[in-house]
Amino acid sequence: MLRRSLKWSVYISAAMVITIAAILFFFNWNWLRHPIEHLVSEKTGRALVIKGNIHVKLGWPLAQIQVADVTFANPAWASQPLMFTLKRLDGSISLSQLLERHIWLPVVRLAQPQVFFEQSPDGRKNWLLDRHQRDENSQAKIGNLLLDNGQITYLDPLHHTHIRVHLYTRDGQSGNAPATIVFAATGQLMNLPLVASGSGGSVLALDNETTPYPLNVDVSVARTHLHATGTITSLSRISAVDLNFNLSGPSLDQLYPLIGIALPGTPAYVTHGHLLHHAQQWRYEKFIAHIGKSEATGTLQVDHGKQRPFLHGDLHFQQLNLADLGALIGTKKSGSSAQGFSGSAQPVTPTQSGTKLNQHGVLPKIPFRIRRWNSVDADVTVRAENIQRARALPITKLITRIQMHDSILSLNPLNFGVAGGTLAGNITLNGQNNPIHAQAQVHVRKVFLNQLFPTIKLTKTSVGQINGDFDLSADGDAINQMLASANGKVVFVIDSGEISKLMLETVSLHLWEIFELELTGDKLVRLNCAVADFDVRNGVLQTQTMILDTRITTITGSGDINMARETLHLDLQPHTKIISPLALRSPIYIRGTFAKPKVSLDKTKLVVRSAGALALGAINPFLAILPLIDAGPGENSQCGKLIKQAWQPDNPATHASLRITPATRR
Repeated sequence: MLRRSLKWSVYISAAMVITIAAILFFFNWNWLRHPIEHLVSEKTGRALVIKGNIHVKLGWPLAQIQVADVTFANPAWASQPLMFTLKRLDGSISLSQLLERHIWLPVVRLAQPQVFFEQSPDGRKNWLLDRHQRDENSQAKIGNLLLDNGQITYLDPLHHTHIRVHLYTRDGQSGNAPATIVFAATGQLMNLPLVASGSGGSVLALDNETTPYPLNVDVSVARTHLHATGTITSLSRISAVDLNFNLSGPSLDQLYPLIGIALPGTPAYVTHGHLLHHAQQWRYEKFIAHIGKSEATGTLQVDHGKQRPFLHGDLHFQQLNLADLGALIGTKKSGSSAQGFSGSAQPVTPTQSGTKLNQHGVLPKIPFRIRRWNSVDADVTVRAENIQRARALPITKLITRIQMHDSILSLNPLNFGVAGGTLAGNITLNGQNNPIHAQAQVHVRKVFLNQLFPTIKLTKTSVGQINGDFDLSADGDAINQMLASANGKVVFVIDSGEISKLMLETVSLHLWEIFELELTGDKLVRLNCAVADFDVRNGVLQTQTMILDTRITTITGSGDINMARETLHLDLQPHTKIISPLALRSPIYIRGTFAKPKVSLDKTKLVVRSAGALALGAINPFLAILPLIDAGPGENSQCGKLIKQAWQPDNPATHASLRITPATRR
């Protein structure tokens, strides 16, 4: 009895399977056309219309489907009525995912697709299938996509982007060569004209995390040009990139609309290297860049995942042309309308002190554009060993660390090789303030006088080391504004050395000696000490001490240098130590602007004066200069001795030693 029951159970089960199979085999899937259209309309609020036949080949977990003549409507806010039209769709669908109410299409082939993607100004996306087009999970996910002669349009009015792409499949040139997708795109990206073309594998790996997609692409956005070959994994999410990369353009700051990271304005550039991306890291490694007349190599990496992208790496200039830095510090425009660290076209405003700036001066005046500084944090080391420069700029090398954090830009340390010595310190620009608050602490050490002004004839024979300190704070959005509002201290000391005798005789107006040296040639005179000490208030450098002492003459100075007006108002008074048979005694006035300084004499005082003794009472302020002497030859040098003597103002011997007395010419 049990055996008979089992037999009938097998017969019934077999009959049911055969019946279901027969139903499915003879089932007309077109009967589901309207229920499917109704279901999609209920879920999305948009009309799906299937005009052609539906064919289904069941399997588990994948079923094969084929649908012809399909249209799908856009939401009411979109600018076009249809999101896509298809001549035919062939592919597979995951039934297991469908039971979980997810649409997963591992492989899809579209014949003659016309696809229109649009993003509204308020963030809605027409490819999201929920009724409000905001749920990122409510979209059909496609693993691999094959396209046959189609067009894709993308519109984003908020970001001024409208791109139209034509695609078709090209068979391999030989029987064994794989087919490729060829595409061409035109339109505008971020309000910039775009033209692109290229080719890739025949299967678009939209959501494929295991198979890299081969790509060869040329893109032009305005005057920025890109050529790249390599692979991209998962085109929809770009989970990995491995590309050989060539990029050129008029200025690096024009990349901001494309990468969302503020780069400085530069001259025209060309770069090639290896671009890698994995997880949240983008790495541009082993690159070579020609920027203007400069050449650099290095590796830069951008890490995402924090509040701002973090740019870090090393930049090594094999050749640095200082003229190429003009756009960085605001001496010239980079040729871009969208600036990075420094910008253009922004009006220069008066300083907070009310002093009007010299609109036609020589100081850099193009404003820094801080509105993009919060787009990136950075830590980049820059080195330059071979520097091309004008002869008047005796800079030999550069090492600096550029850091940006929370809109605060710092160069710390900042080291230059200058005229055989060093210029070292740190500069901070706080972009959180409006205007920018700047601080600069710079130390000049052991700079040779004869190398500092190589284009000036009278200094070619001059020797001696210069030490100095800058300690300034300022506010402004351009370098000229910062200097015009600066406060702090500026000090220079030349301790010992030798200086052009012709220059000293010229300054002292020793006519006979000038004539003699013109005939016999210049000679060197021992330089005892030279000091220029300025107190800086609201952009005005007011002399506290200005003196140059040699065995021939002592030159004292007074006056000010106005950084806002870019004007000079200095008086030099030579005090001769010799008796000259033919000499004029007169103050020397330096007036005018930085661009056009004027030197003149006081004609009312061009009379013969006695070379009376001059007590160097002004030497007491030297006491604050002692650290600079220690940094140079030391306290036993000429300047050091004078400073030590200044500590004993009540000592009669001190007054005698500080007294300049007439001397018979040797």
